[in-house]
Amino acid sequence: MTSGDSGHYPMNYYPVFYPASMMRTSRAQAAGSPMAMPSGPSYAAPVVPMGTTQQLLGGAIEESFIENIIRINKGKVGTFYFTYQGNNKWNAMVYHGRIETAGRDHIIISDPSSGKRYLLMMANLDWVEFDEKINYPYPKISPDVQASLTTSE
Repeated sequence: MTSGDSGHYPMNYYPVFYPASMMRTSRAQAAGSPMAMPSGPSYAAPVVPMGTTQQLLGGAIEESFIENIIRINKGKVGTFYFTYQGNNKWNAMVYHGRIETAGRDHIIISDPSSGKRYLLMMANLDWVEFDEKINYPYPKISPDVQASLTTSE
């Protein structure tokens, strides 16, 4: 939305949540010209989500986030448990199906008995059960670290 009157969108919309040092402001902004709205705090260093990583062929790194774990188990049949808060009709659902693919915020499964496909949101996923071993991206450990580890049975 473009508007010549920037008074409708104050720069410090949530001043309690964003300290002044994190806000992107321009003191030299000319009066009456539109102001750029910050999309959130700006940090000096990039913020990287934490997760277990594994080096894959070609130099790519696979992290052990749920979508990646589901993706590397593509083709396996599982039971997927979902809850939908605030829904009176069906607040919990169970789906049984084969993993077709998974993205950051969704999973696509197909029911082997009916062929019906489901596009499901990861935000509602509680857990998944498999009747077989789960593929998991175990991180590589250097031989020196591996030699220093002790395990007990």
